[in-house]
Amino acid sequence: MKEKIKFGQTSLEIVPLIFGGNVFGWTLDQNSSFSMLDRFFDLGFNAIDTANTYSHWVPGNSGGESETIIGNWIQRYGGREKMVLMTKAGGRMATDGKPNSTAAHIKEQVVLSLKRLQTDYIDLYQLHYDDEVTAVEETLRAFEDLVKEGKVRYIGASNISPERLVESLDTAQEKALAPYVSLQPEYNLFDRAKYENLYQPITLEKQIAVIPYYALASGFLSGKYKSEDDFQLSARGADVKNRYWNSRGQAILEALQQVSSQYEVSTAAVALAWLLTHKEVAAPIASATKEGHLHAFVEALQLRLDATSLSLLNNASKY
Repeated sequence: MKEKIKFGQTSLEIVPLIFGGNVFGWTLDQNSSFSMLDRFFDLGFNAIDTANTYSHWVPGNSGGESETIIGNWIQRYGGREKMVLMTKAGGRMATDGKPNSTAAHIKEQVVLSLKRLQTDYIDLYQLHYDDEVTAVEETLRAFEDLVKEGKVRYIGASNISPERLVESLDTAQEKALAPYVSLQPEYNLFDRAKYENLYQPITLEKQIAVIPYYALASGFLSGKYKSEDDFQLSARGADVKNRYWNSRGQAILEALQQVSSQYEVSTAAVALAWLLTHKEVAAPIASATKEGHLHAFVEALQLRLDATSLSLLNNASKY
């Protein structure tokens, strides 16, 4: 297992791969979630990412299920002080489907998240979606209050425009407010263009830690999709096929397979290791629904891709 690294410009230390908690209360029930988290932490990992809205899209759910499961697990597993908990507010709630980055919403939701997580503080509290209407200073001052109150240690952003991200960082500096220390964008071997063209220059200049979500492109890069028939075996297969199964996607899978065969590791490990070659990427976020999937996480941290492999992957995924 790779040693912990300093998380950007913070005092947090994480093993550079984060478990994505969107599966808790969705594809994993509480007992299965407990088993997965037990194994993840027993392997030496220490960071979980979730959100107040997970998993409202499941029939019968209203949001908060993932945080509730994580909170129950923490009470059972113990060692909260050794964990890095990341959650979010401002997302598109099931009630109205709109983002909300107002101070009132953030301060209301942090109390609910803390209660569900059964903890006194959140290590990284992130703006899930920017509503693009609320003044960035209002949002930042709400976060600043939470930091001063000890409810939150650091703040980050996820779905925010490049312009609003820069404005937020500049405002935090000018007003001496807590800044966003991280960005959680969609970024993987398939989805490269938006991040690399619009956000990467900002993250490098501002020295923001990047924690990509959909690191395995909804499982497309995991190796389980090798032919059209494979998409019929997954509940999400049709959506994954529509988005990724084209000539470029197939070229990426072929390159991943070639590199994984060379190193005798899983294709998922290669896809995650590729992300980790980017110096601004602190840790990809990836989910697992079977304990066997966690082996790829360990492989990814041990894998060092050579120049030839990187060139092959970059050329196959060029846009």
